[in-house]
Amino acid sequence: MADVPDQDLKARKDRERDELYALDISGVEWHCAPGTEQEEERVEIAYLPDGAVAMRSSLDPETVLRYTEAEWRAFVLGARDGEFDLEPAPRRQDGAAAE
Repeated sequence: MADVPDQDLKARKDRERDELYALDISGVEWHCAPGTEQEEERVEIAYLPDGAVAMRSSLDPETVLRYTEAEWRAFVLGARDGEFDLEPAPRRQDGAAAE
């Protein structure tokens, strides 16, 4: 019977995802990092009900990812802890970035 809690959790998460993607977000206000220009590539987010967040690229605004409050919180805390920090690009001896 150990599978029952796992099945319940999966069913709840599936239901949350379905409800989140069923939301009409056509009128949300999109935000981006301060200092970015309108024509620059950037990540944009919109705040949704119940702490959820939508995220898209300015280059592909029709593709929108949606995150529950718990998912977004885990992402933000991970980013603050450096989990997603990029490794510096290797440099050649002449100082240029390696290809």
